[in-house]
Amino acid sequence: MIEFRDVTKSFGEEIAVEHFSLQIPARQITVLVGSSGSGKTTLLRMINRMVDPTSGTVEIDGEDVATVPPVALRRRIGYVMQSSGLLPHRRVIDNIATVPRLTGVPKQEAHERALELMDVVGLDRGLAKRFPSALSGGQQQRVGVARALAVKPNILLMDEPFGAVDPIVRAELQEEVLRIQDETDTTIVFVTHDIDEAFLLGDEVVILARGGRIVQKGTPEQILAHPADDFVASFVGSDRGKRRLTVSTRTGAGDDRVLVDAGGYPVGVIAAPGGRLAEGDSSPKSRSVSNKTSQAGDA
Repeated sequence: MIEFRDVTKSFGEEIAVEHFSLQIPARQITVLVGSSGSGKTTLLRMINRMVDPTSGTVEIDGEDVATVPPVALRRRIGYVMQSSGLLPHRRVIDNIATVPRLTGVPKQEAHERALELMDVVGLDRGLAKRFPSALSGGQQQRVGVARALAVKPNILLMDEPFGAVDPIVRAELQEEVLRIQDETDTTIVFVTHDIDEAFLLGDEVVILARGGRIVQKGTPEQILAHPADDFVASFVGSDRGKRRLTVSTRTGAGDDRVLVDAGGYPVGVIAAPGGRLAEGDSSPKSRSVSNKTSQAGDA
């Protein structure tokens, strides 16, 4: 588990985060979402000591991260950023193997692990000997995810990692994150300004206002069903567009019950898991990968 205890961070006269406290559960995806100035990236970087708090503590499984040397801490926590951050002069396989090699893993073993991770993130092994400049943006981000997983981290930090790729590739990468977390039980802390991405990925979503003030946290379903205030309702768009859905029965093909948006346009058919028409089911899953059963345990 990751815990922020009354954390404040100032950059000169500017207060980025003030008196922030939060427990992040293990083995789930927690999404920090908010607009610019909400402190979400600052909070993420406090976990691996890229940023140190001005006051307060950040703990991982009860250990104050301030007592752990920054380099040692970062080598055991995966980190994926928006720009991928690949070393341009190193081939894909060597980029993925960077941290294992720094920690003393033999080259052959590190390369074998890198190839396995290319399979995990959906990269063709034929790309292993290429340089980052020869890859598409989506491929570079997959390499970045593979590199972050190379040390088998218990915690994976993702700082708006898919903001620079096109919508189709972004959707594919989001699916990969869900699949990887489902298979590895890694604790993932994901930062985004996109509420749709937050609701797709998050087991728990934390909506932040300026200064790191938590305005609401909960599952996507809880937040959509019961926005804490007008700010949250406006931020998630619960009262308009595709968020405002109603059930309608359309005659024709089986008199299916469908969901329609605020403009009256059909957006989906209500169906049971086996594909049959669901009786009385008006809340289909919002995530394309099954919701994972919460598990107790350390991060």
